[in-house]
Amino acid sequence: MTAQSAVKTAPRQAAIPHAVRPPVSAIQQWWVLTVRMIIPTLRNGELATQVVGSIVFTVGYYLPLKQMMGAVQPLSSYAQYLTPLIMLQAIWFAAISAAFRSATDSVQGINRRFRAMPIPSSTPLAARMTASMYRCCIALAVSVGCGYVIGFRFEAGVLGILGFVGLVLLIGAALAIIGDLIGVATQNPEATAPMMLIPQLTLGLASVGLQPVEQFPDWIQGFVRNQPLSQWVYALQALAGDSTDAAPDATVAVLGSAVAWAAGCIVVALVLHVWVSRRRRS
Repeated sequence: MTAQSAVKTAPRQAAIPHAVRPPVSAIQQWWVLTVRMIIPTLRNGELATQVVGSIVFTVGYYLPLKQMMGAVQPLSSYAQYLTPLIMLQAIWFAAISAAFRSATDSVQGINRRFRAMPIPSSTPLAARMTASMYRCCIALAVSVGCGYVIGFRFEAGVLGILGFVGLVLLIGAALAIIGDLIGVATQNPEATAPMMLIPQLTLGLASVGLQPVEQFPDWIQGFVRNQPLSQWVYALQALAGDSTDAAPDATVAVLGSAVAWAAGCIVVALVLHVWVSRRRRS
């Protein structure tokens, strides 16, 4: 038998069976990753810390400052004037968790593993943002409850309430993406809290959320009036309204400036996030 005939008569090898990869759902992946970050907060005390943090901001600002600042503010009560700042501080505190989680995933190599898996590159970030917005919603709900305890009320109707909640969540998204960017850039969980707390305290104390801009020295009034936290406070006070006519008017200028600051922060942070992530992959 020649070699050629041997080849012809050799039995054909059976094909190696292989499983067909099931279709991948980006939405299901997003949901699984989101649950991965939310469920532990119910067990490790993170949710309780968020609730307590909102209460602490209310007590820490309102009780010491009511007698001192209450007489110089224009609204019907200091609670009505102060509560928007308390809510902003609470959602900023929630953004610190976003920075810590992002840095932890980076330093533990979880983000690197995701890049090696059939997962869209935007899915892990979307899951982290969803978990951050969950924390923002908790902070907002607790802060509103605390505000009602000290005397805050919504006085601008249903549209005012919807606009108020929407603006707070938009600001929360901006702070969360900034926190996530800090975590990805530093890859140092211990460094995220100081990097988020210093701007929070600086802008919070030098803002119109504590007292009217006229109560600050002349040389810093321009900064106090125009910095983002003050613009957000003006807009939230306008959307909340007041039983008097002293609340800021919900004009396009007032609301537009607040939305522009929040949207601008989101756009800049996303661009920097993409740039940093590409550098990490290279």
